[in-house]
Amino acid sequence: MADAYPLIRNTAALRGGFDLLVIGGGIYGAWTAYDAALRGLRVALVEKNDWGSGTSSASSKLIHGGLRYLEHFEFSLVRHALAERRVLTDIAPHLVRPLRFMVPIWKGARVGKLQMRAGLVLYDVLSGFDQPVERHKSFSASKLLERHPYLRSDGLKGGLSYGDCQEDDARMTLAVVAAAQAAGVVVANRMAVQTLRHDENGFSGANLVDQISHERFVLAAQAVVVAAGPWSNAIVGRKAPRVKLVKGVHLVMPPIPSSIKGSGDAFLFTAPQDGRVYFVIPWYGRTLLGTTESEVSDPSQAVVTDVEVRYLLDAARHALPRLDWQESDIVGRFAGVRTLQAEDEDSLSAVTREFTILQPEPRVILPIGGKYTTARCDAVDIVSTVMRALKRERVPSKTHERSLPGAPSAEHYEAWLQQACAQLMQAGIARDGVEQIANRHGTRVERLIALLEENPQWARRIVDDLAFVDAEIVLAVREEMAISLDDVLRRRMPLTLLTTLDDAALQRIDSLIRQNLP
Repeated sequence: MADAYPLIRNTAALRGGFDLLVIGGGIYGAWTAYDAALRGLRVALVEKNDWGSGTSSASSKLIHGGLRYLEHFEFSLVRHALAERRVLTDIAPHLVRPLRFMVPIWKGARVGKLQMRAGLVLYDVLSGFDQPVERHKSFSASKLLERHPYLRSDGLKGGLSYGDCQEDDARMTLAVVAAAQAAGVVVANRMAVQTLRHDENGFSGANLVDQISHERFVLAAQAVVVAAGPWSNAIVGRKAPRVKLVKGVHLVMPPIPSSIKGSGDAFLFTAPQDGRVYFVIPWYGRTLLGTTESEVSDPSQAVVTDVEVRYLLDAARHALPRLDWQESDIVGRFAGVRTLQAEDEDSLSAVTREFTILQPEPRVILPIGGKYTTARCDAVDIVSTVMRALKRERVPSKTHERSLPGAPSAEHYEAWLQQACAQLMQAGIARDGVEQIANRHGTRVERLIALLEENPQWARRIVDDLAFVDAEIVLAVREEMAISLDDVLRRRMPLTLLTTLDDAALQRIDSLIRQNLP
């Protein structure tokens, strides 16, 4: 087995022959490559930009069952996702953390309190036992307002709460890429696939271009998984199936005041404009507001429009009038595009998220649909499809058994966290930021501490009110395959979503990146 870190962009190794080429360095591609390597295949994983740079860094940052899918009777999908929530908490307890959702119910709501309670009872039943979150609870209107005084009080009948989990999607994707490397996968970002190659027997490889050196070469492989999300059909070409591209938008808003008792809670609301579900979620000292859903024809349309901004802000002001969020309060915004099965549904929220695997031609495997939460177990099915296509002996998946790189023991997580925080403080990190940093890096905080021994000045915060330090920039460049400002400030750390950095700060960070490039 190789080391998980440092990530090595070994382009020379891509010239060898492989059993499987995985195209796309998002969460589905990463899990697929990792699972395939553990089952004995020779695997290459390539990404045309950076790891997680597409849809996999534009999610709602949740590991969840999808409560809203119960309304469309997608019980198997919800059960599947809730089981996976347990697995991911076990194999990456630092990255997947419990989160409490509040569901206020107002008079005249499309889903009343009794109906919502029935849904949450079912949600608890589907989740089974030994879950990482508490079961649902009920709140009177007075108790809810005591906990959340900024809620609209007019017509409030009470509410309920339930548990799910939260994560940093880009960092989770990076951890799975590192796990894939440790399992023997040859990984290379900034490696674009121009076309798939075929011979008299069918698929035979791909024409690649190195986005850094601009060198062109051929990678030989017996099978390919095109896990490039909304870009997949362009790679597959004329045999690609019909799909539906759905854009989701999020706004990043200021934090809910920490002086309020329930400031760490998330919310599930329904928009007054059309009854669609949206979230208000605390994340890294800010608040995520989203998502919208709209069909697009091309992934380049993953931009936040003025109409979507107004929709989300109007909905938030209706539910949280005392926060009175305005467009001037927006800290950041992002959009992502998912590929779903093409269906003739009037409502996008009714389009199934069920996962399917297509083979538009022999040994060309194309996953469609799915969720970030279920990517690992969906990848198990993808690799099983590959094994059948290659006529290989059936080998069981092992990814549910193995902790991701940097993961502390789930059983002893609290003790580990306490020790890690103490070590970070001793190394010079401010107390109010150590828990976030520990969870972002897991047991790899040892590498951060080593960097701080090399240069204590790297304990400096990049932004005063956010828990990100210079040592993380150095670590991203030296060991996490980051080479640009966007790599470091959008995916290794989501700083560009959480704040606006001035030119002086960007120049200083860029200089630090350049000083540490290999």
